[in-house]
Amino acid sequence: MEVHAQTPLIESAETVPAASQWLQPGDRLQVRLKGQPGSKVTFLGNQPMTELDAALTKGQRGIYQGTYVVQPGDTLHNRLIIFQLLTPDSLQATAQSKAQIRFLNPNEPQLAVTKGALPYLNYGLGEDRLGGAKIGYLDSLVQLHITGRVGNLYRVQLAENQTAWVPQEVVRLLPPGGFVPTSLTGSWSVYGDSLYDYVQVPLEARLPYRSQLLTEPTRLVVDVFGATSNTNWITQRDGLQELGDVHYEQPQPDVFRLVLNLKHIQSWGYSIGYRNNTLVIKVKRPPQKLQLRGLTVAVDAGHGGTNVGATGASGAREKDLTLAIAQKLRHELEQAGARVIMTREADVTVENVDRVLLLRKANPDLLVSVHVNSAGGGVSQGTSTYYRYVAFRPLSVALYDEMRKTGLRGAGNVGSFNFGLNGPTDYPNALVETAFVSNPEDEKRLIDPAFQQLMAEHMVAGLKNFLRNTRAKGLRGWLQHEPAEQ
Repeated sequence: MEVHAQTPLIESAETVPAASQWLQPGDRLQVRLKGQPGSKVTFLGNQPMTELDAALTKGQRGIYQGTYVVQPGDTLHNRLIIFQLLTPDSLQATAQSKAQIRFLNPNEPQLAVTKGALPYLNYGLGEDRLGGAKIGYLDSLVQLHITGRVGNLYRVQLAENQTAWVPQEVVRLLPPGGFVPTSLTGSWSVYGDSLYDYVQVPLEARLPYRSQLLTEPTRLVVDVFGATSNTNWITQRDGLQELGDVHYEQPQPDVFRLVLNLKHIQSWGYSIGYRNNTLVIKVKRPPQKLQLRGLTVAVDAGHGGTNVGATGASGAREKDLTLAIAQKLRHELEQAGARVIMTREADVTVENVDRVLLLRKANPDLLVSVHVNSAGGGVSQGTSTYYRYVAFRPLSVALYDEMRKTGLRGAGNVGSFNFGLNGPTDYPNALVETAFVSNPEDEKRLIDPAFQQLMAEHMVAGLKNFLRNTRAKGLRGWLQHEPAEQ
């Protein structure tokens, strides 16, 4: 018999994770239930759930977990999971999950294409205040094979043994009946114009890709997923200035790898996109003169408008401090002969996506993003710099070394930083966390216009040191003897 007791036999029942999911054969459907201890609990028809030992649940009893591995031929079309509980004295109860589950049919591939200005792939499902860890950006209309879903993230099958995750808002699902996207590669064309070196690889479809800018030696490595080589020659035309030897590898049948060696030790950025179905890689050349005069430097004042950022004990707000410092930095750069691009020049709200798109259009030589730090307790203090790509680390190190000369403690140089303004590969970039507004001593410095000026001057010195060091390294295996910038 089924009863309605004052204390429910089932207190909660959910999928793990507790979000709508698409699963394919081989995936695990995991569930958890809290209910009457010592009961028989099942889900998905008659799949058993196991009551966990109290030692595994911090003394709680009546915690049940179950796993079902999806089998070929299983069908479930966006349905809630039903749980059944039967007590030793034959009391019964049922519950259902809040999340809907769908079992995908591998014989009917679910395809999608990217949309919007900045679609991107994530490595996994993890999230924090910076979002999920990003693999990188993609062009629009790139075809993706969707093999799963958790919440608002779709799983993408990149290659036989490689997957990624893409947010729902940056893709458009395609009607059924399409084929999983694959392509043979054509023969390459490698050439240069007045601004860039280019690599063009013809494909039969817009396939997803991943890029890495590596050092020692400096090289750009691009993996194209779903592509197999039919490249029989690579034509390198006149006009190349940054690209050296280029070749390809086929590390597995459905991953085509381009290896592009760069002539200069310091990379100045690159971008990847499609022209129709031809993959186009644009490799940026170093500025003609490695000095601030004539260079285009982007300055990003963090936060602004409704995005206040951190606040100190005295009421100092990050958005005001970053703008004050950025404006002083702009003045010092212009005094040195640089052209400066500001992502904001007033107390206005500018989303990070809009900042990235603005900078993509402006095409600066360098970017410095200015922020102030904060941590609970007020003990942490000091300055730090951040970079995402190892090839851009020298810029962040040069800024860090100079910022410590202001008298601020060193809080570290941080790599692989998953921040939106560190995401673009188009130009070297670094984020400067000037000091901790949450620390009373640092806050006094941050609100002092004279100290703001001192930090701006040292950031400019850091940029000059970066350019000087880059000039000294020069071409691979060579030293360029140009006069040092004063």
